Amino acid sequence: MDTDLVARLRSTYEDLHAHPELSGDEHRTAGVVAGWLREEGFDVHEGIGGAGVAGVLSQGDGPTVLLRADMDALPVAEETGLPYASTVDGVMHACGHDMHVTCLLGAAVELAAARDAWRGTLVVVFQPAEEIGVGAQDMVDDGLYQKVPKPDIVLGQHVAPIPAGTLGLRPGPSFASADTLRVTLFGVGGHGSRPEATVDPVLLAATTTVRLHTVVSREVAGNDTAVLTVGAINAGTKANIIPDTAELLLSVRSYTEQVRGRVLGAIERIVAAEAQAAGAPRPPTVERLEGVPAVINDAAATERTQQVLESVVGPGRVVDPGLITGSEDVGILAQTADVPIVYWLLGGADPAEFAGAESMEQIVRVVADLPSNHSPHYRPVPSPTIEIGVDALVTAARHWLDSLPGDVEKPGSGSTS
Repeated sequence: MDTDLVARLRSTYEDLHAHPELSGDEHRTAGVVAGWLREEGFDVHEGIGGAGVAGVLSQGDGPTVLLRADMDALPVAEETGLPYASTVDGVMHACGHDMHVTCLLGAAVELAAARDAWRGTLVVVFQPAEEIGVGAQDMVDDGLYQKVPKPDIVLGQHVAPIPAGTLGLRPGPSFASADTLRVTLFGVGGHGSRPEATVDPVLLAATTTVRLHTVVSREVAGNDTAVLTVGAINAGTKANIIPDTAELLLSVRSYTEQVRGRVLGAIERIVAAEAQAAGAPRPPTVERLEGVPAVINDAAATERTQQVLESVVGPGRVVDPGLITGSEDVGILAQTADVPIVYWLLGGADPAEFAGAESMEQIVRVVADLPSNHSPHYRPVPSPTIEIGVDALVTAARHWLDSLPGDVEKPGSGSTS
């Protein structure tokens, strides 16, 4: 990669990191993105689903390849001590979306510079509001695929605390689905000295929480995977007052719609039964606040893409990271278009941290001790992460752009998705 471009990308990365924007407020970032794309001759569409930006570069007949990056930051107070640390109180790029934007900008520049060497259509999507699970759907609902051509394949990457210089990719279920629920339990409030005159929603919240945590261990098969977490219990204001209501906030992760449905159904059943057993004056409510489907990498497309990604990082350095319980809404872009997706992890941890770690088990142990995504200490190393991230996107995109349209199969048409 040209050294001037590397320097420009590094400067842009540091600027984005220093100026993070929360989900739905990514307008400054969107302006930076749109400016870069216009310079490279992309047809630019702004304000899609809020702050979303899409760029289109067409080079005649051929496949349409969509590359995606998310843009939003998190409500986390940064503690990295970096010279380019966040300048926004309580907001940080703790998940690496600034790295995603930077790499996709670099890929857009490189693919535009080589436009005479490929045929087809390149679509680059810079998505808002991934952290709250609505950005991809918002862009689709706002007519993304009326503004840009529908792709034949969706490609993307997520930075992670694995060694820079490695990529993580697996076929089939990759990132978990995510469902966020709010359960409101209703009781009868009163004086703490006379609990017999009340229906205590605090106790009901406690018994419900314990029971909910049996769902995975007793209702999900051992060869399936799910996570159910009660992340918040909110009730009461004073020690001697029994309140009228209590609230639970739940997070559910799973990899198949069958398991997902089973867990969500169990939640509804348990919450209702515990309320009835407690003599609650009215049934509880269960509200679904967020819902993101699992990312399921197309098997045939993943195999092909892995081969070309190995040309970027070297044989044996595209590793299977196993099932990832984190979630991503990028799959919606592929599901809506009914096309394959290939989504991989981009190593962003300092390789020096892994000195002497040769086996996968040793690498996993090192990763466990490093700050992870969403940590106030999370800090991907800019180099070589940026260079490899750009090369990975460019190489994968070129592979599919250089393919004949018929080479890109729909999910289920001879491939496993």
